Amino acid sequence: MPGTNLTREEARTRADLLHVDAYDIELDLGSAREGGTFRSTTVVRFTATTPGAETFIDLVAPSVEEITLNGAPLDPASFADSRIPLPNLAAENELRVVADCAYTNTGEGLHRFVDPVDGETYLYTQFEVPDARRVFASFEQPDLKAAFTFTVTAPTGWVVVSNSPTPTPEPVGDGATQVWKFEPTGRISSYITALIAGPYVGVFDSYENGEQKVPLGVYCRPSLREFLDPEAIFEVTKQGFDYFQEKFDFPYPFAKYDQLFVPEFNAGAMENAGAVTLRDQYVFRSKVTDAAYESRAATILHELAHMWFGDLVTMEWWNDLWLNESFATFAEAVCQAEAPGSRWPHSWTTFANQMKTWAYRQDQLPSTHPIMADINDLEDVQVNFDGITYAKGASVLKQLVAYVGQDAFFQGVQAYFKRHAWGNTRLSDLLGALEEASGRDLKAWSKAWLETAGINVLRPSLVLNTDGEIESFAVLQEAPALPAGAKGEAVLRPHRIAIGLYELNGDSLVRTERVELDVDGPRTEVPQLVGRHRPAVVLLNDDDLSYAKIRLDEDSLAVVTEHLGGFTESLPRALCWASAWDMTRDGELAARDYLSLALSGIGRESDIGVVQSVHRQVKLALDAYTDPDWREEGLARWAAAAEEHLRAAEPGSDHQLAWARALAAVARTDGQLALLAGLLDGSVEIKGLAVDTELRWTLLERLVATGRADEALIAAELERDNTAAGQEHAATCRAARPTAEAKAEAWASVVESDKLTNYVQEAVIAGFQQSDQRELLAPYAAKYFAAVKGVWETRSHEISQQIIVGLYPALQVTAATLEATDAWLAAAEPAPALRRQVIEARAGIERALKAQAVDRAAGAR
Repeated sequence: MPGTNLTREEARTRADLLHVDAYDIELDLGSAREGGTFRSTTVVRFTATTPGAETFIDLVAPSVEEITLNGAPLDPASFADSRIPLPNLAAENELRVVADCAYTNTGEGLHRFVDPVDGETYLYTQFEVPDARRVFASFEQPDLKAAFTFTVTAPTGWVVVSNSPTPTPEPVGDGATQVWKFEPTGRISSYITALIAGPYVGVFDSYENGEQKVPLGVYCRPSLREFLDPEAIFEVTKQGFDYFQEKFDFPYPFAKYDQLFVPEFNAGAMENAGAVTLRDQYVFRSKVTDAAYESRAATILHELAHMWFGDLVTMEWWNDLWLNESFATFAEAVCQAEAPGSRWPHSWTTFANQMKTWAYRQDQLPSTHPIMADINDLEDVQVNFDGITYAKGASVLKQLVAYVGQDAFFQGVQAYFKRHAWGNTRLSDLLGALEEASGRDLKAWSKAWLETAGINVLRPSLVLNTDGEIESFAVLQEAPALPAGAKGEAVLRPHRIAIGLYELNGDSLVRTERVELDVDGPRTEVPQLVGRHRPAVVLLNDDDLSYAKIRLDEDSLAVVTEHLGGFTESLPRALCWASAWDMTRDGELAARDYLSLALSGIGRESDIGVVQSVHRQVKLALDAYTDPDWREEGLARWAAAAEEHLRAAEPGSDHQLAWARALAAVARTDGQLALLAGLLDGSVEIKGLAVDTELRWTLLERLVATGRADEALIAAELERDNTAAGQEHAATCRAARPTAEAKAEAWASVVESDKLTNYVQEAVIAGFQQSDQRELLAPYAAKYFAAVKGVWETRSHEISQQIIVGLYPALQVTAATLEATDAWLAAAEPAPALRRQVIEARAGIERALKAQAVDRAAGAR
C-alpha cells in the first residue's frame, strides 16, 4: 500500500496523462482558536490526454465528506492511503472534494500555534515536500502546475496572507468571521502555495525601480514586534532585488513580496511564491553576534533567489532538488559578496567556513550520493535536504562559474529564465543554456561532478634546489575510497583552483603571488612556480574556487600552526581552519593537537563567524574525538581559555558574547560555575556583557546540567520569560537535570507520547543529550533500538527525524554501540529513509573511535 508515499514513476505517469488548469480552494478557519479540524473545499479543473483513463488526487485528512467528478458523485469511502481514485476521466474534467483537514503541531501542513503571551492563535502552512495535500486535495508533484485561487474564512480582526495580494475582507453572518477572496496566482506548483493567518502585525515598504513598484511586507507576532528590525530586513531585501534583477535580466515575477516570521518553523525559511515564511528566531530577542545577522541576510537572499529559480522555473521532479537549493545557496553568497552596500562582502569566508564544512562532512558519510541524486519517491527526497543538496551543490556551482566565467554563467541563466518561465525543467535545460552562453562543452564536467559521489584531496608536491628555489611544483589529486556501504566509485575530477603564495611580514601572512589553473588527473605540473623562492605558505585552492579537501605541505603546516591568525585576509584563514578541522575528523591530526592549534590561533581571529565555528568544533573534538582518559584535561584547558578570553574581550563586543557562550558550554570547576551563577543572579558583572534573556537561559542550562540549579530556579526563570521561547528553554533545562528521574521523564515525553509540539520536542531532546552525563544516558541505547522503528512508522517525517537523529546514542562511543546498531539494522529491516538516518548516526561513532585511537597514540608520544 502506498501510505503517504508517491513514486517517481507514478508521478511521471500522472504528468503524461494530465494537464491541470486551475484550483479554487475554500478554507473555513473560523474555529481555528478551538483547533481540531477545518473544512476544505477544492474544485480543480484539468484535462486528460486519454479519456476513459483513471488516476488519483492526493489528500491527507481525517475524513472526506464529498467527492464529485464531472457532476457525478463518487463514494467518499474510496479515499484511502492519502489518495482519492478518479476513474473514467473525460477529456475535460472538474473535480470537487470536500474534506475535514487537521491542524498540526509538527510544522507540516497547516501548523497551529497558541502564543502564551497573548493567548492568540497563529497559523501558517508549510508544504514542501508533499504537504499541500494536508490542506486541500492536490496533484502533489512539482510538474503539475496550475493557477490557485484561495478563499479563506477566518476570525474577524485577523490578518490573512497568501501568494496573491491580500484583498479587503468581507463580513460573514454575525460578524465573528470574515472572508478573504484572493485573486488567482500565476501557474505555480502546489508546494509553493501558502496561507498565513492570525493576528500578525505587519510593517510595509515597497521596492521601486523605474516604473516597477513591488509592495513589501514584513510580519511577526505582536509579542515579537518590539524586537523586529524591519529597516534592516528591507535593506537586504532591496539589495537582493537590485542584484538579482540585474543578473537575471528578468523582473520579479510576482505581484508582491511578503516575509513572515512564523513560530515553530522547522527549516530556516520557505520560498512560497510572494509569501516567504521564516523561522521567527530570526527576530532576535537578545543580543546576537554579527554572524547571526549575516546568516539571516543569507536566508532572506536565498529565498528571494528562489522566486526565479524554483518558483518561476521549477524542477520537473525532486531529483533536481539539488539544483533548486544549490543555485539559491550560491546566489545568496554571491549577492552578499558583490551587491553595492552589502554589510557582508566577506560572505565567501562564511561559505567556506560553514557550507563547505557541512558538505565535506555529508560527503564522507555512508549515505553520500551524487549531487544529482536518484530520487525514487517522496521518502527519498525528504531525507535529501542535506549537505550535498545545498552545500556541495553550491560549491560545485561556484566552481562552474569559475570554469565558464561569471558573465557567461549569468548570460546562460538569463536565457534559461526567458525560455522556461512558468514551466518545469531538468538539469539538461540549464546546462544547455550555459553551454550556449560559454561555448564550453559541459557534458564531461557534469558527469564528473554531478553524477559521482565523494571528495577529492589536493596536496602540493614541491622540490627545492640548494638555494631554496622551487625546482618542480605539482598538484597531486587523490580520490579516497567511498565510505563502506556507499554506492559508486571514487573518481578524480577536473578542478579550477588558485594557488596562493604567502610570506611572513612580521607576524602577518601576506599573499605575494596567485596562480589560477585547471587541475586534472593524479598529477598536474605547475611550471609557473618553478624558479621562485619557496614561500612561507603554499595554499592550494586559495579563494576557495573548487570543492576538495586541501592539505598543506609540512613546511606550510608548521608556519600556519604558528601563525594561523596572521593571514591578513579572512578567507585564507577560514580555509586553513577548515583544513585543520578536516584533518582532525580524518584522524590525520590528533584532537589534542587541534585544541592546541585553536588555543594558539583563535585569539587573533577577527571573523566572528569563524570564531564561533571553531568554538563548536573544539567542543565536538573534546567530546567525541579525544582519548576518554585525557578528555577531562582537554575540557579543563578549553574552559580555562574560554574564561580568560571572556574576561579579556572588548566590552560589549561580539567576541565577548561568543566567549561567554563558549564558557557556558563547558564550565566545570567550582570557580567557573560560580561565575555563571553570579552572572545569572547579578552578583557578578563583566563589563559590557549584557546578561539578557537568551544568555540567562544559556547560563541556567549549564548550571542545571551540573546540578548547581534546581527546578525552583527553572520555574523562576520561566516566570521572567513566559513566552514560547521561554517554555522551550525551560523544557531543555528540565531534560538536562542530572537525575535518572529527569531522563526518564524526558524520554517518555518524546518517545512514549506524541503530545509535544515540534519545537518543544526538539528542546527536550537537546536537554536530554548532555555530554557530561554519559553514564546516566547509557541505559537508553537499548531503549532507542527498541523504539525507533515504531517511531518511524507512527510519527510524521519531521517529528520522527528529530527523534531518530537526536536520540541516537551518539555519546556512547564504544564498539558495543556499533554492534547494537548493526544488530538492529540486520533484524529490523528498516525502510530506506530510516536506514539512512541510522547509518549516518552510526558513522559518527565509527569516526569518533578512530579519532580517539589517534589521540591516544598522540598522548603516548
